[in-house]
Amino acid sequence: MLPRCPGEVRRAAASGRSRSRPRGVGGGGTVLLPSMLMFGVILASSGLLLMIEKGILAEVKPPPLHPAAGEPARRGGGAEAAGELEYEVLRDVRNRTIGAVCGQRAMPRSVWELPAGQRRTVLRHLLVSDKYRFLYCYVPKVACSNWKRILKVLDGALESVDAKVKMDHKSDLVFLGDMKPDEISYRLKHYYKFIFVRNPMERLLSAYRNKFGEIKEYQQKYGVEIVRRYRRNGGNSAGDDVTFSEFLRYLLDEEVERMNEHWMPIYNLCQPCAVRYDFIGSYERLSTDANYVLERIRSPSFIRFPERQPWYKPVTAETLHYYLCSAQRRLVKELLPKYILDFSLFAYPLPNITSEFCRQ
Repeated sequence: MLPRCPGEVRRAAASGRSRSRPRGVGGGGTVLLPSMLMFGVILASSGLLLMIEKGILAEVKPPPLHPAAGEPARRGGGAEAAGELEYEVLRDVRNRTIGAVCGQRAMPRSVWELPAGQRRTVLRHLLVSDKYRFLYCYVPKVACSNWKRILKVLDGALESVDAKVKMDHKSDLVFLGDMKPDEISYRLKHYYKFIFVRNPMERLLSAYRNKFGEIKEYQQKYGVEIVRRYRRNGGNSAGDDVTFSEFLRYLLDEEVERMNEHWMPIYNLCQPCAVRYDFIGSYERLSTDANYVLERIRSPSFIRFPERQPWYKPVTAETLHYYLCSAQRRLVKELLPKYILDFSLFAYPLPNITSEFCRQ
């Protein structure tokens, strides 16, 4: 038996009544973060946006992640132990928050309680390995291409994760949505389920830079329309010059359920209330969490998580700072409620866009 990882989501074995009133720290009955009802009150009263404007919520940061993806772990018992403890605290906050929010009566308990459109979305993002008995909900811009490579290697469709082939995101993959209802229910109940998450604003910026800076198909399909819609005399644009503010305006006007998967909120893609994930990994410590999952599913020892490609342009803290502070502050503040569940459920800090911060 493998040791239980501190980050594994603890399954609630209690009844519906106990789930709707989740335990807090130390069993005192106090929930760590606001419930969905409280979020609704905050949003309706504009209190959240007021706190964002004053920089209050941006100052309340979760414990630092350890280590960052691609960064070697620091040796030395004290520092390493402290880092792991900090990350366990972050995981615990995340797990308790998901339990609190998903325990509300209005939240779905299974995929069959979701509206048809939402159910289709999550089922077509859940990839299946029957051989290794796991389900992986892929989230674009959170290393999903590398996970798809691993699934193809596990299934024998690809010789190596390092094979120099163009990634086909559909072929040689099994999607839960292509199965019959009883087959879906069985796998959701019995298979190991995991997702990987990322800071919502980093993910949006990564999608923006990649799709509108490099991919002609997205420039033509989305970029041309965005420029035409939000720029005066923008009818001659080829869609390759979309500004970040124009992209944010587009996201504000888009219905969440109609969004492209590259900028749809993680909550809507993977429905963490309807699907009880056993493990939620973080992009910020991708290698460590990915290696844990590979060990947990008992993958062959020769399979390792792929290294970052040399052409990859990471979103650094400095890059994010530049784009957020260069964009219209109003757009950032108005967009946050659409992604508030991604920030709150996965314990990410809201972006700091105060004048003081942006002058740094």
